[in-house]
Formats: sequence, C-alpha cells, structure tokens
Amino acid sequence: MPEGKANPKGFYPEIIEVGIVSVVNQIIQDQYSSFVRPNNFPKLTERCKTFLQISQEKIDNGITFNELIKVLENYNYTQPVTVITWGNMDMKVLRQNCQMNNLEFPFNGKYRDLSMEYKKFFGDRNQTGLWKAVEDYGKKATGKHHCALDDAMTTYNLFKLVEEDKRYLQKPSPPTIGDRIDLSKVLKNYAT
Repeated sequence: MPEGKANPKGFYPEIIEVGIVSVVNQIIQDQYSSFVRPNNFPKLTERCKTFLQISQEKIDNGITFNELIKVLENYNYTQPVTVITWGNMDMKVLRQNCQMNNLEFPFNGKYRDLSMEYKKFFGDRNQTGLWKAVEDYGKKATGKHHCALDDAMTTYNLFKLVEEDKRYLQKPSPPTIGDRIDLSKVLKNYAT
C-alpha cells in the first residue's frame, strides 16, 4: 500500500500475509498462517502498517515468496484443489507475484470467487464486503478483520452458509410416475 497517490517506480502489490483453511468433505484438514517478506518493496508504508495493524518486524520475520509458493504447491500436490476466495484480488496478486518472480502459478484446479457468487445469488448490485456479508446472515466474523487466517476462516464459514441456502432453494426434480404409483400393485392386477 503506497503512501499517497503516487506509486514508487515499478510498484506492484506484493503478498505480505497468507492464511489458508484447507477443507476436504466439509472437514477442516489444516490451517496455515504466515507473514511473507516482500521482494521488491520490503519496507511497509505507515499507511499499510496502520490499515493492517501489523509491524515491520512481523513482515521481516516472515517466509519468502518462494517458500510461500512451496507451501501452496503442497496443498495442490495430491490432486487439483478448488481455491475459494472472497474477491478476485488475492488470485490476481498471486499470479502477478509469480510472474514478477519467474515462478509457476501453484494451482491447477478450479477457482471460485465467493463474493461474486454471493452477489449473483442475492441479486446485489454492488459487491458486498466479507464482514458485511457475514453480518447479513446474522453471524459474526472470525477474529480480526484483514488478518489473513481469520478472513480465510470467515470465508469458509460464509461458504457453508451460501451453499446451504443454494441447496435449500434448488428446485427438486419432479417426481416420476414410479414415485407416484406403486407399479407392483398395478402389475399384479394385470398378471392374474
């Protein structure tokens, strides 16, 4: 997050924190959280530190971007994963950071932007923020806003709520004639 309106020469957003909630068959398998040291713009601006409520020391003690890619590849190791985020910026920034560091993008599975699904499902005109969406369900978000792991857990909890609503509102398939009539009784009448 650059100070003011002018970006430093060559500026692009770098990942400084990662939070992952890994889920298989609706059961949390793993959680991962770490700060990430930026390569090209290692010094955080005051604006960034204030907005995210983090210190330069936490970032300086974080993992490298290359280490982050190895962590992400491990989640994609056994089979392609479906990555679910709230908004599209996380994946855009990850792709851009991979390109800028000459690294391969770590995921080869599906990607879902839950904020767009939420917007479409509820017919909203504007994109709703993560914490506002949770509050609209009458729930509370997990932990601290803009903390990567807390936001990942909140996204997962919201995902469960949206999927439950989708299932509830799905039109059931119409019954077949076999569902309406016991054909064994009808066949008995014709067999005698």
